[in-house]
Amino acid sequence: MHVAIIGAGNVGSAFSRAAVAAGHTVSVSATSPEKAAAVAAETGARPAANNVDAVTGADLVVLAVPGSAVTSVADELAPAVSGKIVVDATNPLNATFTDLDIEETTAAQTLQRHLPNTPVVKAFNTVFAGRLGNPVEQGVPLHLFYAGDDADAKKNVAEFASSLGFAPIDAGGLRMARALEEMAFLNISLNATQGWVWQSGWALLGPTG
Repeated sequence: MHVAIIGAGNVGSAFSRAAVAAGHTVSVSATSPEKAAAVAAETGARPAANNVDAVTGADLVVLAVPGSAVTSVADELAPAVSGKIVVDATNPLNATFTDLDIEETTAAQTLQRHLPNTPVVKAFNTVFAGRLGNPVEQGVPLHLFYAGDDADAKKNVAEFASSLGFAPIDAGGLRMARALEEMAFLNISLNATQGWVWQSGWALLGPTG
């Protein structure tokens, strides 16, 4: 699978490293070509000159940018990602990181409105960067919850998650992205207030049949 990663911070870099290790073709973009080149050299990805260059030829586009930048990046990429799949791995934290800043039911629905010709799947936002390349805890794969309104798009995202070592769980339609955004905020808040080491992850345990 050709995966484009928009953003080369902690999350984007970890995504790039994990996806390349899983055998995917990866292109990565950043706020500057120099940053993209540095991350690409370290992870084995292709450095993109800009965001549009990154998504050219991609099957899956992962948004790994700050929540405050999502809509502007979406507006920039809308024509270029038409017909592709966009994975919203972002979290809509407010400026003080004390709450979520959401205009609609979920931030993912706002993103979908800005990308009317592209299926959006909320996924990976509940996973810390440090677990993208290490998704197993005490022998149990971390669960990768995902939500979206396009069944085919969700199937592709689930296959990508499985290739990285996660156990994917379909959380339902895009409205359920609100639950995933709150799950991420809870995990972030616990690590920030309890002095944890940003390695905690979600696993839903117990029989399902």
